[in-house]
Amino acid sequence: MLSLSSFRQGLLLLVLLSCLAARAAIPIQHWTMASGARVYLVESPSIAMVDLQIDFDGGARRDPAAQAGLASVTAGMASRGVLAGTGSGEPALDENSLSEAWADLGASFGASASSDRLSFSLRSLTYPDLLARAVALAARQLGQPAFPQAVWQRERERLIAGLREAGTRPATVAARAFAAAVYGTHPYGQEMTAQTLARIEVADMQALYQRAVVPCRARVSVVGAVSRAQVEQLLGVLFARLPVAAGPCTALPAVPEVAPLTQANDLRLPADSAQAHVLLGQPGVKRSDPDFFALTVGNYILGGGGFVSRLTSEVREKRGLSYSVYSYFSPGLHAGAFTVGLQTRPDQATQALAVAREVVARFVAEGPTQQELDAAKSNLIGGFALLIDSNRKLLGNVANIAWNDLPLDYLDGWTARVDRVTVADVRAAFARALQPGAMVTVIVGGSP
Repeated sequence: MLSLSSFRQGLLLLVLLSCLAARAAIPIQHWTMASGARVYLVESPSIAMVDLQIDFDGGARRDPAAQAGLASVTAGMASRGVLAGTGSGEPALDENSLSEAWADLGASFGASASSDRLSFSLRSLTYPDLLARAVALAARQLGQPAFPQAVWQRERERLIAGLREAGTRPATVAARAFAAAVYGTHPYGQEMTAQTLARIEVADMQALYQRAVVPCRARVSVVGAVSRAQVEQLLGVLFARLPVAAGPCTALPAVPEVAPLTQANDLRLPADSAQAHVLLGQPGVKRSDPDFFALTVGNYILGGGGFVSRLTSEVREKRGLSYSVYSYFSPGLHAGAFTVGLQTRPDQATQALAVAREVVARFVAEGPTQQELDAAKSNLIGGFALLIDSNRKLLGNVANIAWNDLPLDYLDGWTARVDRVTVADVRAAFARALQPGAMVTVIVGGSP
């Protein structure tokens, strides 16, 4: 006969399993608006809040080489004030007034730029009056950014000073040299410098904005206590001040692919530092690569799993050459870098690099053991809930689905896809994706 305590424990377990089952299914509503904007919505009514992200194809991959950093500074300047409303009596807002207006609402709206995307993010409580005011202010900021000349002159000087300071740090020197060597002339490897910033004017930001920020190019991701009807109304207001395309969106110019490396390239740069910074890698894969899950699981075993990875075992635990060592893929619309990184004493840099190279080469040639694979899959599947345990994290995953044209059930099937990966899958994927004999090596601060 069950005790009361056992009964309660069993009941608690059933409730917990029911909650997990309910959370496991993440229904994503998807539709295309008359403007051409593609919308992805997850209704989450438990908290009176909405998180929204709008992505446009206006990231750094479209920066002219002579103006590297254009997307980044355009995103930064988009929050520096809004123009007065034409015929509406709306006053212009400078950067301080705009910041205060958002603080008064307890909401936020801002822009950012990555290698591929120019993104705008809104967060607000969904109480009707408050949300309406937040959306109206966001519409002004999205549709009528001021790009004030005086502010740009100030920001440009601040950025140049920051770049000069960063250039004294070995980690920055290593990252810049690595990106340039891995990507060559591809925009992924372009570096924002004082020279490229000097060539960027307000007119260049306005031209980028007009070209990229149009509703028909938008991918909109929404998570929160809002319905489809509310989202459609919200977006109608949000896009109202943007230019409407006369017809279908014309295709933007194609960006060339990252060229594969054909031979090894070793760069050793002097630096007066207590630690040598070591990077090893090559162009990796696109996000659309069919072996994405095999590479994800395999990299967890190689160097993405922290203290349970092979690189940590060989470089740190067995030889004490580095406190931490890691590896990761950076897949995007183009082949992002595969990177192995570590820091070590300058006199140990050559030895640490040799060990890391050997571990990577052996993993590519042989793949993981079944025991390693089982442990990696268990850890990844067990940690999946932490990837979607807040509206903001869930929004990031939904935006990933929207931007990369992934299936709507991608999150529901994520753990099953991980579980299906075999030793042979990992071995074949790494053998195809990586060429250990043709990688870039950067050591900053090590002994010659």
